[in-house]
Amino acid sequence: MKAKDFDKKFDDNKQDIIDDLDLSSAKRPNQKQKRINVDFPSWVIDSLDKEASRIGVTRQSIIKLWLVERLEEKAANK
Repeated sequence: MKAKDFDKKFDDNKQDIIDDLDLSSAKRPNQKQKRINVDFPSWVIDSLDKEASRIGVTRQSIIKLWLVERLEEKAANK
């Protein structure tokens, strides 16, 4: 399929284009995971665990969530 035909199919929204895509090699940029170690005082761990339990997520999830929120807030204020 020519790019012009693909673009028209997409722009018209009349047909699904997913079958025309090769998703086998699709990648999400900047989503590669890296492992790090961070040391926190016991009181911080306890507070993280309480908050994580309160909202029903893991400690790791609450740390990720809060870091992402802070980074997005900082980026929005630039």
